[in-house]
Amino acid sequence: MDLQHRLLQLLKARLKIHSLCVVKHLHALAITLGPSSYQPTFLHNNIITLYASLDELPLAHKTFVYMPQRNLVSYNTMISSYSKHNCFGQAWSCFYEMMSCGFRPNQFTFAGLLSCASVTICAGVLLQALTVKNGLFPYDVFVGTALMGLFGKCGRFDEALHAFDLMPNKSLVTWNSMISLFGCHGFVEDSVLLFRELAREERSLSEATFVGVLSGLACERDLELGEQVHSFVIKNGCDYELSVVNSIVNMYANCANIDLAEKTFEGIFHRDLVTWNTIIGAQAKSKKPGKALELFLKMSEDEIRPNQTTFVSIINSLTSLVIPMCGEWIHAKVILSAFQTDVFVGSALVDYYAKWNKLDDAYSCFLDINEKNVVSWNTLILGYANNCSSFCISLLREMLRFGYRPSEISFSAALKSSHTSELQQLHCQVVRLGYDNNAYVLSTLITSYGRNDCLTEALAYITASETPLATVPSNNVAGIYNRSGEYLETLKLLSQLENPDVVSWNIALAACAHNCNYEEVLRMFKHMLMDRIPADSYTYVSVLSICTKLCNITLGSSIHSLLIKTCFSYWDVFVCNMLINMYGKCGSHGSSIKIFSSMKDRNLITWTTLVSALAVNGCAQEALIIFNKMAFSGFRPDKVAFLAALTACQHRGLVREGLELLERMDSYGIKPEIDHYQRVVDLLARSGHLREAEKIIATMPFPPNAIVWRSFLEGCHRNRTA
Repeated sequence: MDLQHRLLQLLKARLKIHSLCVVKHLHALAITLGPSSYQPTFLHNNIITLYASLDELPLAHKTFVYMPQRNLVSYNTMISSYSKHNCFGQAWSCFYEMMSCGFRPNQFTFAGLLSCASVTICAGVLLQALTVKNGLFPYDVFVGTALMGLFGKCGRFDEALHAFDLMPNKSLVTWNSMISLFGCHGFVEDSVLLFRELAREERSLSEATFVGVLSGLACERDLELGEQVHSFVIKNGCDYELSVVNSIVNMYANCANIDLAEKTFEGIFHRDLVTWNTIIGAQAKSKKPGKALELFLKMSEDEIRPNQTTFVSIINSLTSLVIPMCGEWIHAKVILSAFQTDVFVGSALVDYYAKWNKLDDAYSCFLDINEKNVVSWNTLILGYANNCSSFCISLLREMLRFGYRPSEISFSAALKSSHTSELQQLHCQVVRLGYDNNAYVLSTLITSYGRNDCLTEALAYITASETPLATVPSNNVAGIYNRSGEYLETLKLLSQLENPDVVSWNIALAACAHNCNYEEVLRMFKHMLMDRIPADSYTYVSVLSICTKLCNITLGSSIHSLLIKTCFSYWDVFVCNMLINMYGKCGSHGSSIKIFSSMKDRNLITWTTLVSALAVNGCAQEALIIFNKMAFSGFRPDKVAFLAALTACQHRGLVREGLELLERMDSYGIKPEIDHYQRVVDLLARSGHLREAEKIIATMPFPPNAIVWRSFLEGCHRNRTA
């Protein structure tokens, strides 16, 4: 009896036993000693709990089956063990058996069942009815909190809030669960409202309270709320709790304030792995790969070993760091940590090497992954597809052969690089697996048909479809019509859309512009503004090109004013280039210069457009100055830039400068074309240098066309009459 008493004391102490061997010894001892006279089921109930805590559910079940006696605690223990291991079917069977044996369920029974991850909403409603019948809901906190969690997990937020409101006595855990539930599902205002209500009750807030409310603050507009919660954390003395400060760092990162995230991180004295992963992940998302790598190195100095999450973040950030050796060094670290077989780390490595066009290395990393999933397959297929490799088709076939079901990304990636012979096979597979109604796959399929010049097949497939096309596939078909010159068909198709997006409107504008229906373009643009459809840069480029063709500076200035008033986000380089061109063609080269001077980002087209604008307005010297500045700024002139500069010389009779430009083209490795020679011949002929013009015509590497001869003859006629 003394030994049995000691065994009972050991189990009552609830020591953390992490060894299966020790538990088995205790179990054997309990069987040898027999049941206690005053606690006959206590030993077995605790042994079941120990087995379950070591993930030995079969042994726990076997112990339960062979128990000489069971009580309510025995059933609750087994139900709780099944639920923790997501075995709702077994937990429900155990519950049914308990009811059949005459045991009345209590709050722990229902809390155990409702906490199972795989419990369905139907089972939850049935359990709610039983809790009401047994007088446990809404008065028991455990049951109410578990029900609330189930409703929230299933997306029934109204029912969750109703259950919360019905509970007369709410524990801090209940409040925290509701705050976290709203926060994690994007109901930020509701989460903050509950947090404020809890704070007004002057309860002592826990770490989970702050972590719950901070979890919902995930975008830039939530930054002010996040700073208020941060202040409240400091006021309540929780700024030394690691889980809370980790959440604050994560909140600032999500709210696009990386500086405050860094400042909070620097103020943490004792950092754990979560802290480092949070700040490294934040730097990776903020496109600062150098800073993420620097933090990764400091992490090792703090003797914190990186895990899978760390490596995934750092690998993703290194894609934009133009130092290939860094990625290979991190890969070596991954191998040393034995994480190369992990599906998440392996997929990140596959993506990294694919983006660096190292497809053999990407494939090797893919083979190292032990348990591949659809994401890892998609990453490899997409890598080959982005590099225009037809091997992605073979990978898709291999994926199917191994029993993986391709997703919309799998098919879309494979379709990107498919040829005509493979396209029809992929189309059959798309239909067989039911993706023919998927807008994403369908739009890629249509684009692939168009790219392979299979317009008839694409349009026949669309015509045969019984269901109306969604917006994105319709846009793709409209694009095919536009490229084929069937502008009326484009407008007919897009007019049938119930919810056209801005891309639809842009395609329609382009169709009208190509059809020279300029008034319709302007009418449609006005209709867009009246319907408050947000125009993008493509919209403004289309409208400004019409203003240029009509040479209507009044209308162009109005569009410019509209841009200044409402669309600062669309002031990209393409729109500015169009404004420079429009003002130049309309005779207001001063406005072109102003826009050019205000631009922070310029490309070769920007410089060329300004040279052309100055040229057509007779400002030849200014055009040549801009042309030379372009070269000094590191932009290599192309054929179009030289043509614009030669046009400036042609209009003002700058013979020496024009001949120098023609010679400079060779130094840039550019062979003059017929248009360049025509400008030089016209320049020489107009200036009376007929012999030099004749020599240029004789030395041309191709026969002169009618325009060249006309320029020469007009020069001869002009000099003869003079």
